[in-house]
Amino acid sequence: MALRAPRFCRCGALVVAVERCPCEAKAETARKAIYDERRPSSSARGYTSAWDKARKAYLYKHPLCTRCDKPASVVDHIKAHKGDQTLFWDSSNWQALCAPCHNGAKQREERRR
Repeated sequence: MALRAPRFCRCGALVVAVERCPCEAKAETARKAIYDERRPSSSARGYTSAWDKARKAYLYKHPLCTRCDKPASVVDHIKAHKGDQTLFWDSSNWQALCAPCHNGAKQREERRR
């Protein structure tokens, strides 16, 4: 099994290829904190108790992930609603996903767009 060579971070530190430099981790934490400060609360984005009820009912009817057939735990909006309440509540725009599929592949796809 071949190992990858160490790399130099932008700060000049030599870092094992599969690890992150502490300065990179610190920068990512700061970036995420700024994003979280600017992002509206979940209830302001529409995720209220009415959503919780609709989500539970949808997962009851669609218990398996549409991607991998494992038990679903997340109701995902196929097309991002971006605050559009009509699109948010359109159940034809929903899909049941397991957490790994939602947090992994789906998030990577959305970042590419």
